[in-house]
Amino acid sequence: MTNPGVRCEQVWKRFRRGEHHDSLRDLLPALLRRRPGSRRPTREFWALRDVSFEVRPGEALGVIGPNGAGKSTLLKLLTRILRPTHGDVHVRGRQGVLIEVAAGFHQDLTGRENLFLQGAIMGMSSAETARKFDQIVEFAGVADFIDTPVKRYSSGMNARLGFAIAAHLDPEVLFVDEVLAVGDFAFQQKAYGRMRELVRSGIPVVMVSHQLDRIAELCTHAILLDHGTVVRQGTPQECIAHYLDPDRGGFVPRGDAPATIERLRLEQAGEVCSGSRVRIGVCGSIDAGGVPEHIDPVVVLVRNASTGAFVSAIGTSTSDVKLPVGPFSLDVELQMNVPRGIYVVQALVWDRRAERPLGAGPSLMLQVSEGIPFVGPIQLNGRMSVG
Repeated sequence: MTNPGVRCEQVWKRFRRGEHHDSLRDLLPALLRRRPGSRRPTREFWALRDVSFEVRPGEALGVIGPNGAGKSTLLKLLTRILRPTHGDVHVRGRQGVLIEVAAGFHQDLTGRENLFLQGAIMGMSSAETARKFDQIVEFAGVADFIDTPVKRYSSGMNARLGFAIAAHLDPEVLFVDEVLAVGDFAFQQKAYGRMRELVRSGIPVVMVSHQLDRIAELCTHAILLDHGTVVRQGTPQECIAHYLDPDRGGFVPRGDAPATIERLRLEQAGEVCSGSRVRIGVCGSIDAGGVPEHIDPVVVLVRNASTGAFVSAIGTSTSDVKLPVGPFSLDVELQMNVPRGIYVVQALVWDRRAERPLGAGPSLMLQVSEGIPFVGPIQLNGRMSVG
């Protein structure tokens, strides 16, 4: 690997659970607490198992997965905080690390002093850091407090300065871990814009985030980790759809569901604009015995992919639709009056009396791009005119 880049080759990482005694003073009480004849439980576990990937210049890798999947462990291996138990990690080029962005600050030093200290840690000369100084301070919005010890900064000021330093010191390889939520809303938009500039500059990027819409927009490819194993590797859309598939959660439909949902299809391909209408086709079948009054054979549920929050639902009962016994085909139209992002559309058989699903059909991912600009959780298609 001659150009800047990242490569993991069959990487495994093992940890030990429970207490680790590195002195006789700690070991003796632990031995006395142990019951006679009790066996010491297995204390080792694998945080990563046979992980391989490559990130070349011009590429951005998104790493997604549930909590405990091994994402943070992977980043610590890439940044040489940890060493792999087996396998090889190769990183070529000066690293920029956006992980716990204010963690390296010395609390008794001023913002100015910490800025030069962080630059030196990243391998920048004083002249290079001085050249970027005004740009960093302006971006962070802390000009009035740059000569104040950072222990007097608010948490938001610390985060803004930490992000601004790490994001402006010309890295050749960039590692990012959940830093796009720093500061207030206005600064988050600035941080996202700067991240987009860095990704599009052509440097290799590895980005860990639960903000799936950001992964989909910024990254060229992705991996899905679960219990330390790569369970999916491909485009961000493919990995996100697999991650959000309800079948992965182990949901088992009850045997007495009177309907089966077999297929869910989106009529439009690609992104849709916020405020536009989408058509979704649902195919399935109704059992010969029919459907009781308290059961909706089809409920289409929409959730925000980044937060998991419920957005909206429409069912056959609220729409006054009666499905015939046997195979059926149902058209559903939704107006996506929502902010830009990724949404999960899922079809369910729903028991209104028990307020729970009896069966789950397929799900699909819907990416919503910005339409008419608006602020808030819902698009009301507002208009203004001079009377």
